[in-house]
Amino acid sequence: MQLLDGKIASRAVKEQLKAKVDKIIASGARPPHLAVILVGNNGASETYVASKVKTCAEIGYQSTEIRREVDITEADLLSEIQKLNNDVSVDGILVQLPLPKHIDEKKVIAAIDPAKDVDGFHPVSAGNLTLGMPTFIPATPYGIMLMLEHYNISTKGKHAVVIGRSNIVGRPMSILLSTNNPYGNCTVTLCHSHTPNLEEICLQADIVVAALGRPGFVKAEMVKEGAIIIDVGITRVEDATAKKGFRIKGDVDFDAVAPKASFITPVPGGVGLMTIAGLLQNTLVAYEKRQQA
Repeated sequence: MQLLDGKIASRAVKEQLKAKVDKIIASGARPPHLAVILVGNNGASETYVASKVKTCAEIGYQSTEIRREVDITEADLLSEIQKLNNDVSVDGILVQLPLPKHIDEKKVIAAIDPAKDVDGFHPVSAGNLTLGMPTFIPATPYGIMLMLEHYNISTKGKHAVVIGRSNIVGRPMSILLSTNNPYGNCTVTLCHSHTPNLEEICLQADIVVAALGRPGFVKAEMVKEGAIIIDVGITRVEDATAKKGFRIKGDVDFDAVAPKASFITPVPGGVGLMTIAGLLQNTLVAYEKRQQA
C-alpha cells in the first residue's frame, strides 16, 4: 500500500506556481489576485478560507478576504459579487459554500463572471467540462487529477466507481475520469444513495472515489485487493478524547481498507490539500487569460 500524500503532491504544485509567480513579479507585473467571500462563521469554512489565504501568501498571490454577517441579504451578496466582477485587479472569485439557507446558492454561483469562476461551479464552466472544452475544473476533482498525475498512476482502461453525485465533486469527477487524457480513459460508474447493490459494484472497481460525506462508509468488504482509493470525505466527528473535541473523518474506513489498497489517500492530509492546489492553479489560468485579453 502506498499513501497518496496530499502534503507532498500539493507542495510540488505550489512550488511550480511560486516559480511562475516569481517570474511574473520579476517582470514588473502584478501577481494573480484571488478574492474570497465568507458569509457567517461556519467553523469548517473558516478553516478552509484561512488555509487558502495562507497558501496565497506562500506562493506570492494577492488575496482579498471579504467577510459578511450570516444575515446578509441575497441582494447585498450579489452586489458584492458584482463589484468583484467589475474589479479589473481581481482574477478569481470564490464564494465559500455552504451559504445561509435564505440565500440561493445557484443564483450566487451564476452571478460570478465565468472568466473569474476559479471554483469551476458556474453553469458555463460545467457545460464546457461536459463538452470537453477548455474550462475551469471544480477545485476538488482538479486536485485529484493533479494528485494522480503527481504519483503517475495509470488509469487507462480501469473501472472507476464514483460514490456521490454532487455538482462539486461526484459528477465532474466522473467526467474527468472518463475523458481521453493521460489520467482518464476509465470506464466510470457513478453511484449514489439510490444505487442498488453498491457493495457488489464497488468490488468490481479498480478505482474508488468516495465523495458522499458519510464517515467510514466504505468498508473493507466493499473493496477488492489492489484497488486505488480516493477519499474525498471530510467530516467533523465529535471525540471527547481529541484536543479540539472532534476529529476529521473521511468516507473510507481507512484502517480496515488501507491493507487491501494499492494506493489510498489519508484524511486529513489528502484530497483537501489538493483542492487548494487546484483552486490556485485555476487562479493562475484566469490571470494569464486576462493578461492576454
